[in-house]
Amino acid sequence: MTLTTPFRYDYVGSFLRPEKLKQARKAFTKGVISREQLTETENECITELVSKLKELGYHVITDGEFRRSAWHLDFMWGFAGMGHSPAKYGLPFHGEQAMIDDTYLIGKLGLEGEHPFVNHYRFVKQFEDENTIAKQTIPAPAQFLAQLIMPFAKENTKKYYGSDSELIDDLISCYTAVIRQLYDAGCRNLQLDDCTWGMLADPHADQYYGVSGSALDAVKEAYLEINNRVIAGKPADLKINTHVCRGNFHSTYANSGAYDSVAAYLFAKENVDAFYLEYDDARSGGFEPLAEVADGKKVVLGLITTKSPELEDENAVIRRIHQAERYLPLDRLCLSPQCGFASCEIGNKLSADQQWAKLELVKRIAERVWKD
Repeated sequence: MTLTTPFRYDYVGSFLRPEKLKQARKAFTKGVISREQLTETENECITELVSKLKELGYHVITDGEFRRSAWHLDFMWGFAGMGHSPAKYGLPFHGEQAMIDDTYLIGKLGLEGEHPFVNHYRFVKQFEDENTIAKQTIPAPAQFLAQLIMPFAKENTKKYYGSDSELIDDLISCYTAVIRQLYDAGCRNLQLDDCTWGMLADPHADQYYGVSGSALDAVKEAYLEINNRVIAGKPADLKINTHVCRGNFHSTYANSGAYDSVAAYLFAKENVDAFYLEYDDARSGGFEPLAEVADGKKVVLGLITTKSPELEDENAVIRRIHQAERYLPLDRLCLSPQCGFASCEIGNKLSADQQWAKLELVKRIAERVWKD
């Protein structure tokens, strides 16, 4: 078996934080324990997570994002020129506000030394064996760009950058450096997590971005370009996949909308090796846009939801896989949950046992569908 993502049964990346890790982080925030003590607990919990993933028979291992406050922000905080503070206003999710730190520029972007995520990756890599390989997840370049140029951030960003092109050049330089650091540390499987396409596919995209029509298409072009410029600089044997998300906070969501309006950009032109796609409910639309996926690229169907504990019907999921097969050959399809189980520390509304039952279901279905 070739150890490279995606696998027939796979997952996106984040997992529910164990209670001892939550308590340790609270204690660290209050000054009760040291950074070293917190890291020791993180190490213990990640080691236990990797053991569980191996026990379940998964071929990809990860740290579950156990060292992060949020799936994307901690990565951004690893660069010079980025600042953050407790949120003044929560991000709007369906029926709930996500109170994650406001994150913004305080200077020009740069990378001073090694990014913290590189050492995070090294810790996981030590557990690789003949059956498993480590992957690293980071927010997509487009996600970082959106954080700095969306209407709510634009005025602050203008204090440090006179043009978007200047900002984009610095972002690409930062990403290129981090990817090289990860590669030199042994990383060969990288995942770019990206909510920008979910926002652009939403019927209210014009309100989010403050533009419509051809101007909104220009935003799609800009996000496609920055992702592809970063990917173009990768080492030849580094696999880069992407996960497209519509928001995942405490079992709620931020966006709705089928992939139709972004497929000609994302599926046809983004130069990743595979797409991990949300398809767990009607908000994602049909499989027809998969016909736009460029030759040779794979799609990981996120047909199992992480937002509720109820297990999906196996036969119903298999029927949906074969429906997707009408637009993409079965040998280019894989299966996973639609997103992670805990994009932030709060996690989704299910137990650890229910989380593992979801992964057992994914594996069981995949082994029924694919025999390779």
